[in-house]
Amino acid sequence: TSIGDYAFSSCRGLTSVTIGNSVTSIGDYAFSGCSGLTSVTIPDSVTSIGDYAFSSCRGLTSVTMGNAVTSIGSSAFRNCSSLTTLYYNAQKVFNAFYSCSNLSTVRLGDNVTSIDTNAFERCWKLERIVIPKSVTEIESGAFSSCSNLTTVYYCGSETEWNEMYIGSNNDYLKNANIVFDYVVE
Repeated sequence: TSIGDYAFSSCRGLTSVTIGNSVTSIGDYAFSGCSGLTSVTIPDSVTSIGDYAFSSCRGLTSVTMGNAVTSIGSSAFRNCSSLTTLYYNAQKVFNAFYSCSNLSTVRLGDNVTSIDTNAFERCWKLERIVIPKSVTEIESGAFSSCSNLTTVYYCGSETEWNEMYIGSNNDYLKNANIVFDYVVE
């Protein structure tokens, strides 16, 4: 039912993993340093992902998280430098994706209500993000260093966007082209 702390940490030869539907939690550093791991699908049964759980998985190119994830630890995907696409649906986006330098596309699901401080800091190649209207706050520096962010697809109206709290040091987000009333297919 759970993958414990450090369970597969630094297993560099690990290239794929299937997480069963009975698993509800992934511990701290569980897959940290698994540089050969290329993709991860986290099933709907998983509700929590620990601190640094997938950090420095430098071969990881895509992550899909189930709808049940409500808790994700600090730096869970930190330094996943090959990660290019992400679908994320937990309630709050923490600083889990710091320094994912090749992340270019992010789609946030309807469960997301806030984006934490430094959530996508140093994601230099981030170009596009889908933000649901359920998001009511974007904390300071959430998109600092995201100099390639050109398009934000916002699922709400311009009025709802203007009512959202957006903290300081998010100039790249504020200066991007915002597509309002976006409908996710």
